[in-house]
Amino acid sequence: GVHQRETVPDEVVRRAHQIELVDMSPQALRRRLAHGNVYGPDKIDAALTHFFRAGNLTALRELALLWTADRVEDALAAYRQDHEIADPWPARERLVVAVTGGPETETLVRRGVRVAGRPAGGELLVVHVARSDGLAGAGPDALARQRAFVESLGGTWHTVVGDDVATAVLEFARGVNASQILLGASRRSGLAAALDPGIVPRVIRGSGDIDVLVVTHERAGRGRRTAPRAAGLGRRRLVAAWVLAAVGPVLLGMGLRGLTLDSLPTVLMLFLAFTVGVALVGGFGPALVAAVLGGLLSNYWFVPPVGTFTITEPQNAAAIVVLIAVAVAVSSVVDLAARRTAQAARARAEADTLATVAGAVLRGADAVPAMLDQLREAFALAGVALLSRDEAEGPWHVVHTSGDRAPTSPDDASTTVPVREGLVLALQGHALSAEDLRVATAVGLHAEAALERDRLRAEARATKVERERTTMRTALLAAVSHDLRTPLAAIKAGVSALTTSGAAIAPDDRKALLADVETSTDRLQGLIDNLLDMSRLDAGVVSPHRAPVALDEVVPLAVAPLAADRLVIDVPEDLPLIVADAGLLERAVANLVENALRYTTGPVRVVAGALPGAVVLRVVDQGPGVPDERKTTVFAAFQRLGDSPDGHGLGLGLAVAQGFVRANGGTMEAEDTPGG
Repeated sequence: GVHQRETVPDEVVRRAHQIELVDMSPQALRRRLAHGNVYGPDKIDAALTHFFRAGNLTALRELALLWTADRVEDALAAYRQDHEIADPWPARERLVVAVTGGPETETLVRRGVRVAGRPAGGELLVVHVARSDGLAGAGPDALARQRAFVESLGGTWHTVVGDDVATAVLEFARGVNASQILLGASRRSGLAAALDPGIVPRVIRGSGDIDVLVVTHERAGRGRRTAPRAAGLGRRRLVAAWVLAAVGPVLLGMGLRGLTLDSLPTVLMLFLAFTVGVALVGGFGPALVAAVLGGLLSNYWFVPPVGTFTITEPQNAAAIVVLIAVAVAVSSVVDLAARRTAQAARARAEADTLATVAGAVLRGADAVPAMLDQLREAFALAGVALLSRDEAEGPWHVVHTSGDRAPTSPDDASTTVPVREGLVLALQGHALSAEDLRVATAVGLHAEAALERDRLRAEARATKVERERTTMRTALLAAVSHDLRTPLAAIKAGVSALTTSGAAIAPDDRKALLADVETSTDRLQGLIDNLLDMSRLDAGVVSPHRAPVALDEVVPLAVAPLAADRLVIDVPEDLPLIVADAGLLERAVANLVENALRYTTGPVRVVAGALPGAVVLRVVDQGPGVPDERKTTVFAAFQRLGDSPDGHGLGLGLAVAQGFVRANGGTMEAEDTPGG
């Protein structure tokens, strides 16, 4: 119940590249407190009896150790992925419980909680393998209840797609770096288990370094509704293959009998070709049935004595045995080739997806939205969202989305892919296979890298802006110390002379002093106006009221207060009207002309002309010019020709002029005057 104020924001710790944990027992820390090494003497007793009790410190110590272990686990996962290490490296107990969605699920999950809870920091991951045709063994309501049950016990629920359940479970376990897999005992009856032992033996054979726990339950051995299916084939294709394997040999044999074909080798070759065709359609299982049935029918219809299964000639028996053996071998090879082709196609698709994602990262702009679009299109999802949150129990925020049905929180998603603490990919649509989840994880890691790069770029831009502002402040202080003090000193001197001398001052001297005061006041007013205008431009609060303006009316008003004897105005009256804020444009022209008069002793020409779609105004002088390397920075604030300390003005005139021109939608640049 104690509110702790001496905290470090979670985001700061998460962004750290390296964490070093200094572990200390609660007793040692309390001794340091008692000796005055942490707080002053007046706070020691209160600290020891309130927040720094032994129980609080023990709990905080456990949290720190677990949090650091999670960071180490993330680093280990990144290392395994960077080095393409597929074998599990379990640094902690991570138990995967494979469930079917049946009534035994609750028993398996409770046993998994007990197993995972024995070591400190154990994790429980429950995985349900859904079939690719969408015909799951359990209904969606039952799966939703089981998911809520798992999450209530502190576990996480995962759904992957796969027709080969054993392979899907093993791939998922390796993907999450699991240390153990917990399976329920088979529900097959005795006869079915004898013909096909089921998933458990296959998982055990392929588990490698992962321990496999088999848990019995009340449903074990009572039979199940469905049989295992070949991986990678649709339901309709399998049904067609089994029908073809059962009916095809009979129809083929009847057709050959109708053609009075008596050559046994030809008949056997035709049955072999038919078996290979069945293998292409439905895989090894239907092909095996077709091979055995073809051998029996060829014996019954084409081997003397016809109409019986008796074989009198040894060579005929050998031919039929060879037929079955070759058919089985060829079917196995064809089935394996089909599986390898499907795997190659999937690998190629994954490579294309990751290549596109990598290209988006290299392109930079809008990289994360492009990644999410590619992920959604590659897996035909309804929506994809990248979600983040700042605190462990805080609300989720949408970073980027793709698709019309993008989820706004992990609870709305059908599948979630953790990227790191506080950052997840939320997917809406059908469940993904273990291979697809690996690709989605890779996309999430690329997205995280892109976000981190964007954050660093934004920080670099902010640092640059702050550095420029600091430079401007320094220049402003340096300029204020001279340029504002000079007219103020002149005004004070003139006013003091007029005040102290009074009537003793000659009329001509009085007039000269008043003229100096007026000149200094005008100069001070101009400096202050430029400072205020620059601050408005810097703050982005300049709001031009644009309307059609005649340039031949604006220019005379802008140059009226300036030295008219040195100005040559050439602005035709028939120029097209321009859309601008007349006041801002007048200030910009005045600053440009004033700057030209300051740096040249000759006349200054103000010339305007029309171009297709634009009007050009030039302020031409015969001054010293601007070096080529300074033409890009001459319009920056606090820049004066030569940056001499005895120059007049703050160096804001051109910066203010450019700001007002840009606010009106125009551009301004420095050019060399032809002829010097």
